[in-house]
Order: sequence, then structure tokens, then C-alpha cells
Amino acid sequence: MGFLKDFKEFAFKGNVIDLAVGVIIGGAFGKIVSSLVADVITPLLLNPALKAAGAEDITKLSWHGVAYGNFLSAVISFLCIAMVLFWIIKGANKISRKEVPAPAGPTEDQKLLMEIRDLLKNKNNL
Repeated sequence: MGFLKDFKEFAFKGNVIDLAVGVIIGGAFGKIVSSLVADVITPLLLNPALKAAGAEDITKLSWHGVAYGNFLSAVISFLCIAMVLFWIIKGANKISRKEVPAPAGPTEDQKLLMEIRDLLKNKNNL
């Protein structure tokens, strides 16, 4: 029974469940970002730029048998995904940013203590 009890404690700790939820949401979010890059950004921005450069199908680029086009395609895809994630995180941070309240002035007790301190200083200086 000790093994089952230990496994239950491990599996149902908040950290493990939070991690599982994070992985699932991350996978779904990854699909959204991938779709945004593949279905929106690539047709609007990347395809016209590649056509202007004369490289409409970047994956077919090669030099002496080295298919560097696939690598370039992966790098461009990574940069697009990174930029989209940067925009999304930056927007989320603006929305969730909490304003820090200005520090409150001294309380009545603190004011009284400061007065006592000042009186004691003046008494010692005389």
C-alpha cells in the first residue's frame, strides 16, 4: 500500500497537475501560433518577399547537394513564431501589468516616534 499512497501523493500534487495543464495549453497555443504564421503571416508577408527575391519555393534551394533551403525555411519559420510570441507576450504583459501604489506616508505611531526621536536628539545636543 505504501507505493500506491506515494504515487497518489505525487500524481495529485498541485505542481504536477499545473504542469500537465500547462503542457496541454502550450500544445494548443502552439497550434494557434503555427496557424497564424502558416496561414496569415507567410501568405501576406513572406511569400511576396520570396517572389521578389526569385525564390518562390525556398525548400528547393540547394548548392552542390546541400539542401540549405530547408534550413532557411526552418530559420524563417522560427523567427516568425518568435516575433508573434513576442507580440503576444508583450500585449499580455501590458494588460496584466498592475500599477504599484505609491508608498503611504508614515502612520500616526511612526509620526509620534519620529517626534520623540527628534526631541531626544535636541535634548542631547543642549
